[in-house]
Formats: sequence, C-alpha cells, structure tokens
Amino acid sequence: MKSFENDIVNCLDVLKAGGLILYPTDTVWGIGCDATNETAIEKIYTVKKRSDEKAMIVLVADERDVMQYVAAPDLSLFDYLATTTKPTTVVYDGALGFADNLVGKEGSIAIRICREEFCRHLIKRFRKPIVSTSANISGMPFPKRFNDIDVDIKQKVDYIVQYRQNDESSAEPSSVIKWNNGKITVLRE
Repeated sequence: MKSFENDIVNCLDVLKAGGLILYPTDTVWGIGCDATNETAIEKIYTVKKRSDEKAMIVLVADERDVMQYVAAPDLSLFDYLATTTKPTTVVYDGALGFADNLVGKEGSIAIRICREEFCRHLIKRFRKPIVSTSANISGMPFPKRFNDIDVDIKQKVDYIVQYRQNDESSAEPSSVIKWNNGKITVLRE
C-alpha cells in the first residue's frame, strides 16, 4: 500500500462532498476541489479572497483527460509537452464539462497534465479533473513549502494532506503557455 493511501481516501470523500483539500502537487501546495462543482469552486475564491475573474488551473492525469475536457485539442501539443522539464500548464480553447465559474469568458481553461505520483493517483481515482490553485491569499506570495502556508488557509479547507508536509524543497509554480497550431505564447515563465 502506498504511503499516501489514507490521504487519497480522505481526499476522495471530501472532493465527492464538494469540499476543499490542501494538497501537494507537482509544483506548489494547492487548494483543490472538483473542477465540475460550481459551489466548491466558489468556496476557493472565498478562501483565497480572490475575484472570480482570475482563472485557476485544473490538473488532469493524462492526455486522454485533456481530450475528454477540451474540444479538438491540437495533438502535436502532447509531443511538445513530452519534451518539457518544468511542469507546464496549457491554456486551451473549447473547455467542456467544467463548472461555468471555472471557464474563462471566451471558453478557455488552463490545464496541466500532472506527473506527480500522489496527484495522478488522486485524479485517476476521482475520475474528474481537480482544481489546483496556489495555497495563498490572493496577492500574497505563493508558499514554497507546506510550513509557509497561512494558518487562515489551513483552517478553511476540509482536509489537509499529510503526505509531503515535511518536504523542505522549495517549490515553484508551473510555466503557463497558450498553444496555437504549434506557436507558443508564454504567459508565465
């Protein structure tokens, strides 16, 4: 049994109930919820004291998930992503099946295929994309490790993952790009 099995089970219960989790990702610690649950997404905006005009990232487990939740993605993008070393989030047009308050006005969605073991297990077992937004109050610095997360955030989520809390390596957010027929626009390095 994986060292994080208990965390997975608890996260699944919370996500299915429309709650919020605080969890380690392939980048920084994130606040997460069911990406198809409008009420849960609204809770994240409230916890972060953030305008719902600002987009949030969604994590998926693999390319098939992207194809399920995006209308006609350019498949050559997956070849490019296979060459990246830094976690890379892609802004796609034609979001499908997400909560309305998660999708941009023009129908876009920011998705990252997560390669981190815990997140991949969680997403695959949940069978839906999971929101991942940095675990900080809007406008404040993102936490580079678990101990940097504001107490207020920790008190307002429904479950805090135990796995990797003691990891002292300094995390960085993902790169964010827009892909347009092989042309890359970098939105965040």
